[in-house]
Amino acid sequence: MKILVTGFEPFNGADINPSQELVKHLKAPKGTILIKEILPVEFKKTTVRIHELLREHQPDVAISIGQAGGRKEICVERVAINLDNVRASGGVHMLPDNAGDAPVDQPIEADGENAYFSTLPVWEMVKAIQDRNVPGAVSYSAGTYVCNHVMYRLLYEGARNYPEMKAGFIHVPFLPKQLEMMENPAQRCAMLLSDMVAGVQAALDLFAV
Repeated sequence: MKILVTGFEPFNGADINPSQELVKHLKAPKGTILIKEILPVEFKKTTVRIHELLREHQPDVAISIGQAGGRKEICVERVAINLDNVRASGGVHMLPDNAGDAPVDQPIEADGENAYFSTLPVWEMVKAIQDRNVPGAVSYSAGTYVCNHVMYRLLYEGARNYPEMKAGFIHVPFLPKQLEMMENPAQRCAMLLSDMVAGVQAALDLFAV
């Protein structure tokens, strides 16, 4: 049993990404091989890298982890949509990726489904997180940024080339230290790295054999 877990490098001017720190601490569940990778926060490069990783390792399970600063729980994503869009819902703010690319309303794959559902046991994973006394929830939107792009790529390639592979995405909140440099930090949510590790490890351990 091979498990691929990916995190992301920092982005948007930050010097830390909780998913990158979290991945460092994860351990292989019993009877499995754990493969770790830190992805660039770039639409084009992640397309290539996900393809390479799946082809090289052919994992049984592929889980990507990313930062969602507005969340207060560890969120197991349910669905990825066929859309790259860096424009905020208000239509004004633009957040280019780390390469400066800023797609707006572009399909990820012209021949892909409008959306793919996670093939992970999302509800069991959330329960495992909560059983460790860590806030956990199912989310129905992975956004339209690079996180959603990677989740969609995993599921798109899985549907075509790796039908037995289970794949999906987990979002984690900010770390407390990230709030120190922000305006109105009391209005934002954060989670200790130790709680993130405990929660995600519990979800990962469901795949022990």
